[in-house]
Amino acid sequence: MPLYPDIEPYDHGMLDVGDGNHVYWEVCGNPRGKPAVVLHGGPGSGCTPYFRRLFDPAAYRIVLLDQRGCGRSTPHASAYDTDMSVNTTDRLIADLELLRHHLGIERWLVWGVSWGSVLGLRYAQTHPGSVSELVLTGVATGSSPEVALLTRGLGQVFPEAFAQFRDHVPEGERDGDLAAAYNRLLESPDAEVRERAARAWTDWETAMAPAPPRSVPRYEDPVFRAAFARIVAHYFAGDHFLGEGNEKGVVLRDAPLLKGIPGTLVQGSLDFGNLLGTVWRLHHAWPDSELIVVDDVGHNAGAPTVAEALVAATDKYAGKGSETEA
Repeated sequence: MPLYPDIEPYDHGMLDVGDGNHVYWEVCGNPRGKPAVVLHGGPGSGCTPYFRRLFDPAAYRIVLLDQRGCGRSTPHASAYDTDMSVNTTDRLIADLELLRHHLGIERWLVWGVSWGSVLGLRYAQTHPGSVSELVLTGVATGSSPEVALLTRGLGQVFPEAFAQFRDHVPEGERDGDLAAAYNRLLESPDAEVRERAARAWTDWETAMAPAPPRSVPRYEDPVFRAAFARIVAHYFAGDHFLGEGNEKGVVLRDAPLLKGIPGTLVQGSLDFGNLLGTVWRLHHAWPDSELIVVDDVGHNAGAPTVAEALVAATDKYAGKGSETEA
C-alpha cells in the first residue's frame, strides 16, 4: 500500500502546557474523522510532514505535535538556558492529555516511532481510556538495558566508531555511564564543549545504523543537532524518567495494563533493539497486539516496506469506524 498524498494542516497552534513551555500542534485530514496522534522519536526529533502520509486523510483527523524542547515548540533545547528539569515523561504525557482536551477528542489512535513508542506505551498504560489503538514502529520500551545497549553494548559491533564516541568524554568517565557523561558535557556553560559533544553523539547515532540510510542530513543542522543530542542524553541519563524498577523494564512490567487496547507493532528485522528481544517480549505480554517483522530493514520508519506495513495498520483501524469530536 503506497503512502497517501502530501497534505497540509487545516489548523495549528501553540499550546501553553505550563512550566514556561508552549507545544506546537497541527491537525490535518478529515475534521470529522477518526482521531489519531503522532508521537515522534528521539526524544527530540520533532514531527515531519512524512508522518501525515501514513494515514488516509479522508478517514482520519491526524494530530501532530512537537514534544517539549524540539521542533517548533518553545523554549528550544538548543538554547543553553532552557530548563531541562521540566522535560520528563510524565510531563509529556500530561501535555498529551491537555492537547486531547484542547482539541475536544475523547479517544485517539496513538502512533509512535522509537522513543515515540515508549511514550505511547506509557501513555496507554496510564491513560487507557484515552487510547483507542496503538500503531508502533522501531519499538522500544525505554528500559535501562536498552540504554546500555545503545551507549555501550553496540561498541562490540562498531568498535572504531564506539572508540571515538567513548573517547570524547573525560578519561575518568569512559568506563562509567556514558549517557550521564554526555549529559554533563551537553549541559556545559561552554558553547564549544556542547557543540563538540552534540557532534560526537550524532556521529555515534549515525554509525549504529545497520542498513541505509547511513547519513542523516538533519544532523548537519547545528540547531537541530544541539537540541536532539541534549534531549536524548537527558532522557538516557534520567533512565527515561520511568521510575523505580526500570532496570528490568517498567513498560514491559506493566504490559498487562494494555489489555483491551488493540495494537500493531512493526519492526525491522535488522533493528538492533531486537538483540534484547524487547519487541517479542512486549508482543507476548500484550495479547491484543500483532507483530509484523519486516525483513532487511533496521531502525527506519521511512523504509518503503515499513511504510507499507504502517499504512496497512492505520487503514485496518480506520475500518473500525470514525470517531468524531466529543
